[in-house]
Amino acid sequence: MKKILILFVVVMYLAPQNLKAQNDGAAVATVAGGLLAIGAGIAAIEQMKEQAELTATEWFLTNHPEYNKFSLKTLDFDGKKLKDMSSTSVITFKIREFDIKGNEPELGKKLVLFGFTSYGWINEYGIDFSKVEWFLIDSNEWMNMMTAYTKVASSEKNEGTIRGALKDGKVVNKGVKVKNREDIDFYKIEGDMYLVTDYSPEMKFIYNERSLGIYLKETMNLIQIGRGNLINIHEFFFDE
Repeated sequence: MKKILILFVVVMYLAPQNLKAQNDGAAVATVAGGLLAIGAGIAAIEQMKEQAELTATEWFLTNHPEYNKFSLKTLDFDGKKLKDMSSTSVITFKIREFDIKGNEPELGKKLVLFGFTSYGWINEYGIDFSKVEWFLIDSNEWMNMMTAYTKVASSEKNEGTIRGALKDGKVVNKGVKVKNREDIDFYKIEGDMYLVTDYSPEMKFIYNERSLGIYLKETMNLIQIGRGNLINIHEFFFDE
């Protein structure tokens, strides 16, 4: 809402300037209309974010009643435009368990909840959650996933070396960067090239030019997690 108010103030400031310069109300209407459209898009994204967080919280409460103190926030709505969200194939949520010590929370275990989407998951009414499949992981499972991904995306096949690099280093656009050690570089391949590994009974991993592809065997959907999202998840688990 703060962004919308700022836009409104900008409209109020620009309107008199345009009237003096052009003496034409059409110019003011054009500026105001464009900014109001931007404001509507911001409001729609914020509404979807709240809707997604509520549904994810309900899913977590229903399927994991063992957690009775936790926080849940989206990882990937900030900075997104409405047109970008319709093509998004996964929503990610960071979950943090905590306990109360004295009068303050003491942070504990970290989890990430994936909401894998399928075609038509956003419509005129918002998010259709019947088209979202949920998958919860902890830091150990994420390490297993990233190890398998790094093995298929690079020439490094030694699991111990990969795990050490992932734990001590950073995932970047071109691979895994490790201070005072040799980096692990990802293959440079074209956009129509795919490297595949069979990860589990539920999914295959696919390396394809700056993204992690997850092929869900049951639904036969190919989900793409962008490199930026990979980096954010890895930093949540290991850098904070």
